[in-house]
Amino acid sequence: MIRIHDRHPLHRMESMGIRLQLGHASGVQCINPLPAHNNDFVIIDYNGIYEVGLDFCGCAHAELHIIQLLRVRLFPATTVDPKTAATFQALEYFQMLSFESKVSTFEFYKTAARLTDNTGIHIPKDCYEALLRMMREWRFIKQMKCASQSHHPDGIGATKPGACAIFPRFLYALFLAIDTNFRLARHNVSSDIVDPGLNRGYVFFVEEHAYKDFIGSCERVVQELSSCSSHNAVNLADSRVSRGLAATGASTIDCARHNFKRPCSVGDLQKGERYLNMDYLFFSSMQSSSEISTLNISYDIACQWSKHLWTRMSAFPHQYHIKHDQKSITFLIPKFHLPAHVAKCQSNFSFNFIKGVGRTDGEAPERGWADINPIATSTHKMGPGSRRDTLDDHFNDWNWKKICAMAADELVEWRRDIEAWEADPMTQAAVRLALSMAEAAEIERGNNMSLHDDISPSVLISSGLELEDQQLSAIGHHTTDVQKGKILQRMNALRQCIDTWARVQVLYMPSVSRLQSPDDIATETKAHNISLFLPSSLPQRYKDTFIRGQRANTRANGIINNAEHRIDTLSLKYSTTRDALRSLKPLDKQRDAVPLKHDNGRTVGQQSISWIWRTSGFNSNELGLQDSQAHRWEEEVQLLREEMCHIIAFLDWQAGWWDMQGPRCAFNSLQAGEGALAYAQRQANLRQQMVIHIKSVWAANPSWQEAPLLAVHLRSELPMPNSHSPVR
Repeated sequence: MIRIHDRHPLHRMESMGIRLQLGHASGVQCINPLPAHNNDFVIIDYNGIYEVGLDFCGCAHAELHIIQLLRVRLFPATTVDPKTAATFQALEYFQMLSFESKVSTFEFYKTAARLTDNTGIHIPKDCYEALLRMMREWRFIKQMKCASQSHHPDGIGATKPGACAIFPRFLYALFLAIDTNFRLARHNVSSDIVDPGLNRGYVFFVEEHAYKDFIGSCERVVQELSSCSSHNAVNLADSRVSRGLAATGASTIDCARHNFKRPCSVGDLQKGERYLNMDYLFFSSMQSSSEISTLNISYDIACQWSKHLWTRMSAFPHQYHIKHDQKSITFLIPKFHLPAHVAKCQSNFSFNFIKGVGRTDGEAPERGWADINPIATSTHKMGPGSRRDTLDDHFNDWNWKKICAMAADELVEWRRDIEAWEADPMTQAAVRLALSMAEAAEIERGNNMSLHDDISPSVLISSGLELEDQQLSAIGHHTTDVQKGKILQRMNALRQCIDTWARVQVLYMPSVSRLQSPDDIATETKAHNISLFLPSSLPQRYKDTFIRGQRANTRANGIINNAEHRIDTLSLKYSTTRDALRSLKPLDKQRDAVPLKHDNGRTVGQQSISWIWRTSGFNSNELGLQDSQAHRWEEEVQLLREEMCHIIAFLDWQAGWWDMQGPRCAFNSLQAGEGALAYAQRQANLRQQMVIHIKSVWAANPSWQEAPLLAVHLRSELPMPNSHSPVR
């Protein structure tokens, strides 16, 4: 194995007369060394680009040159006369870095080049195109390996659609979420002939040729206009600007419960969000879940798209048809998108009113888009095949991270934060501390904004808030003379404090002097009625009266309008929050915070459930949907417990499945066979370790220990999932 580090940089070896010999163990001399093509070899590592002297083994028993390179963990750029390679470490490092930071190949290459020489004196040879090719092949080969396609007796040529997607299946109801992302556009560069994809429907993108052939055959189909809120996604689908673009965006079918990308469920859009494209992706996605009998389908235009879906299905090839009349299918609109619809849709397509959906919100794709959007800048000018392969790899990593996070160990941290907040809610003391810390930081930077020897800005603000609270507490109805006397004493003391505070306030807020009313100076003004001019009571401000000239006035107006808009916004937020806190009633644990209960044979209207579980915004009595929120939360608990059982059953099953992969394929050499067996056993062991970890996390939470056990038949009847680990 070749290791590159700072103490023995490879780029010095050639100048020192040192050469790398392949094909033999360390210390063994080759009797027939063959120099690399043109005696010139470049190695790309994560910390630099190195020109080295390299000899292949030319002995009678020597392996192919590319095999010799791979044996020392060097990935060749070509299969014929390679003279450029990248270390496995560099390719793996960049792949993981791109998953987390969405850095482009060009940025990674330029970083390695600058680490080699940051002066511009000894610029390394340009190997960027070679790195692009190696990285794309690396992604594909690792994907095939992690999906166990290398263990298939018929080779990777037998790979089936969606077989390389990391996606665990869950039985019973299937929750689908449909959405489109127009940021994932692609410019009209290259073509599928010049840049074909290595993935041909193996992962998430549908097979390109069949997809485009079908779309092209239905181009003349006129799409029905929307009758709900004039949704542009529907009405402007055929008119979306596509000049210079080969794809205006990408659409996907996700698992709405677990936020997974589904196999063979992603495709490019040629124009806008047309039913034609969305239908194809939906029916393609259903091929991997045809046995599911209950479907909950979420789409922001579900009210329109679902109208004639089964009629449109007749135009598709027979293998895409689903037996919809034998399934329970419910169409829904994501919760965030629902308010944009007419009232009828808000009730008929709401997750809040549909039995069995729990607290699903249908917005899963939006969270996935947030993760993938940063890579749009580096994929929008890729060739079609390179872009699809790259996005497939990123989608697979997204799914794998979701599987690893299913233990939900952050729940313990959430509970700790909530309990800490409940035990010590935000107080004025905490606000005062935060203001003082911020002020101290400014003073350390040399920015002392204090205009008074004893009272700093933070002290002024915090004391002003205290005075405001005292004003509020001074308001009340008191009947006895003793109570009235105490209140009068408090009023007098408060007035003195306000007078002292106001004199300092003028130093920091000079304009307040013009806003104060002459009545405030009069002694008869009650202390609780004096305006403190805190953010909640800031008045409208006007431009300086000394500004002259139309241009100056126009410019001043613009600045002042912007400032006033910000002040109005912040003032409204402050006032609203303060009013809400003042009107907040204490929670009666005996009456309000009561747990959910089962029906016990009673109808919904007969149950007595706390107000915190009820739905607001609709006339629940008129719709017959009283207390629907309570039922959704109860269903959510049941769904989560069942899914917990599925996770354990799935990983147990997959560990056994990987154990069977090792001996499936006969390899040409004993060493290759041992390697395949070891890899399969490693994957099986990884699943077993994940089960142990998940169980230990769940056991730490007493409420999870009551989760019902799933029947043993799950292990034998669970359909073969397309979920394989991208462990490197």
